Amino acid sequence: MTTSLSPEDTVTATAALGTLIRGHRFRIGLTQQELADLSTISVRAIRDLEKGKAQRPRTDTVRLIADALRLGPRARTALEEASRRGHRGGAGARHFAAERPAPPVPLHPLIERDAEATVLAEELRSGAERLITVVGLSGVGKTRLALEAAARLHDAGFPVLWHTAPGAVADALPACDDRSAALTADCALLLYGEGEADDLVAEVSGALGDRPVLLVLDGVDAALLDFPRLTRLLRELPGLRVLVTADAPWNVPGERLFLLSPLEAPDPTAGVRPDAPAARFLLSRLRHVRPDVVPDERVLTDIAWVSHRLDGHPLALSAAASWLTVCDLATLRGIVESDPAPLLDHLADGRSGSRLRERVAHTLAALPEGHRRLIAALCDADDQEFVLDDVVRLTGMPLPYCGRAVRDLLVSGVIRSSTDTGRSAFRVLGVVRAVAGDLTATSTSASA
Repeated sequence: MTTSLSPEDTVTATAALGTLIRGHRFRIGLTQQELADLSTISVRAIRDLEKGKAQRPRTDTVRLIADALRLGPRARTALEEASRRGHRGGAGARHFAAERPAPPVPLHPLIERDAEATVLAEELRSGAERLITVVGLSGVGKTRLALEAAARLHDAGFPVLWHTAPGAVADALPACDDRSAALTADCALLLYGEGEADDLVAEVSGALGDRPVLLVLDGVDAALLDFPRLTRLLRELPGLRVLVTADAPWNVPGERLFLLSPLEAPDPTAGVRPDAPAARFLLSRLRHVRPDVVPDERVLTDIAWVSHRLDGHPLALSAAASWLTVCDLATLRGIVESDPAPLLDHLADGRSGSRLRERVAHTLAALPEGHRRLIAALCDADDQEFVLDDVVRLTGMPLPYCGRAVRDLLVSGVIRSSTDTGRSAFRVLGVVRAVAGDLTATSTSASA
């Protein structure tokens, strides 16, 4: 991971003297009067410096303030440089704050996730939740949901710092702002265990002022993040909100777990529902590939069955729709009902298909051995749905263990809730069944 500016240069480029002093003062919990007493400088001088009225203080004044704030070498250097820049520094910081860094621009419209986006954006905007981790199986739409929530907060006045983890698929157009990119990279580096929290607090305060800020960490491995460092940032930057998208939860205090399930795809046996979210999503993808197809009763029935068999998983539905360039919808439905595994390869973008297989296989491999055995047993069962009693019967374990196991599988995204029968039932996702079958076949072949 590289940045266009070092942490020291970023502070120099974006932070005015007054905002640096205020940020450091807030960090250690001093009032203006207390800082004045410790530095032997008048409280009026402190107030004028923080408001930007005194742009070029004496060198001794800066030294006394740095001593009172107990600054380290790097933070002290940044403060001295800001005092030398004078008016230029203040203007740069105000200009940077006024621009409000924006999130990336999504490449595809949001379909059937408005309710989730509304809840997510409101919880972050209000400050009811300051750390939210969106989890779900790869390809379920976590990044697209985060983009929508970030866009809504940006419209509400939030600067948005967006970090995409190395190796994650960036299905969006990045914002062209080197200054915000450098600041975002510094935040990410700190949470990965590099850099100094003192400098970053001052950097964010200097660049963005006192307004609320959204930091998005997209596609990260939460196990690699440093929670104590995040705790300090949340404590010293009261306006900071953090939104994480990951395959697994962070499992830290204060984390709001937001489980993103596949789109609703009801069983067509009880009647075709063209308005079902998964059916509407697949129809939108079908129109991209085959705009000539008329959504008559037969087409809508086939769409409903394909959506149901693929459990409303957005990336699986998109991959299946790409096959309509080489086959008709009725043939596609037949393939899905017999063996959906080949359809996981997106014809227009082979990387997405292979990534889906790899990520699902990775998720299955990361499950505890007992959970993997349970998934295998559920895949072998004749009934597509199962209830908690079935888990008790298959595992021979007590109810509390089985309840936790089902919750773990829900959080990992390999199963989903089912309301087809009106009871508390669950289904193993079709994409999981396909990949689990591939893994079983490979294992059997290797052992032979």
